[in-house]
Amino acid sequence: MLKFTESGLEGVKAELSWLDDLMESKGLVRAGQWDYERVTYDRKFSTIEGTFYLRIQGIAAEGDVGSGRAVIQLMSPLLGKHYYPHGVEYGETEEFPIQVVTKSKALIQDISDLLKTVQM
Repeated sequence: MLKFTESGLEGVKAELSWLDDLMESKGLVRAGQWDYERVTYDRKFSTIEGTFYLRIQGIAAEGDVGSGRAVIQLMSPLLGKHYYPHGVEYGETEEFPIQVVTKSKALIQDISDLLKTVQM
C-alpha cells in the first residue's frame, strides 16, 4: 500500500454532490461504493505491470450519503494493486510503477487545489 500522507486532502470537507462532480472530472468514480456514513472514489490504472487503483475515501461529517445531502470529510488517498479474483490489496510489500505514482500525485494535487476554493 502506498498512503499519500500530507496530500492536502486529509480533513478537507466538501459537499457531496460537488465532490462527486469534481472526482468524476478527474476520472475517479464513486459508483456503488458508499454507505450512509462513507464514500470511496476510485481511479483505475491499467499497465503492463498490472491493475492499480487510486482510492480516495471520506466520511460523512454532516448528513448522510444516502440522502445525497452530506458534507464529506476526506482521508489520506491510497494506492493499491488489484489481484484477480480477490480484489484490491493494500499490502506493505506492494510495488507500484513510477508512472502510476506520478499520475496519482498529480491528480491528488489537482483535486487538493480545486478543493481549496470551496472548503467548508
